[in-house]
Amino acid sequence: MSKYKDLVNLTTPYARRMQYLSNRIFGEVARPTNSKSMKVVKMFSAKPVEKNDYYVNYYPRHVEVGWLMRHLRSYGLFRDEHEDFKEEMKRLRALRGKAPPPRGESKRSKK
Repeated sequence: MSKYKDLVNLTTPYARRMQYLSNRIFGEVARPTNSKSMKVVKMFSAKPVEKNDYYVNYYPRHVEVGWLMRHLRSYGLFRDEHEDFKEEMKRLRALRGKAPPPRGESKRSKK
């Protein structure tokens, strides 16, 4: 193994070719590049942000939680005071005669 290490450190065309092929085989950067290009290589070889659990689970699952709360409310297992208030306001408007007419009974449909 030490002979191979010594061979890689040499600057002969054979050693450079072997180093190039080794880098290609093992998925490393084949040709020597500057630090700016290596930054791009590291960025693209890193795990995507969409697959990182830290970023994926950072915020709670609002859509699923909202859906669950609506269903629990319809079963009577969860009390949403804001929805209760909106329904009560809608009911009071209907009692005063301010609610919109049912579908198909508007002024335009009677003409």
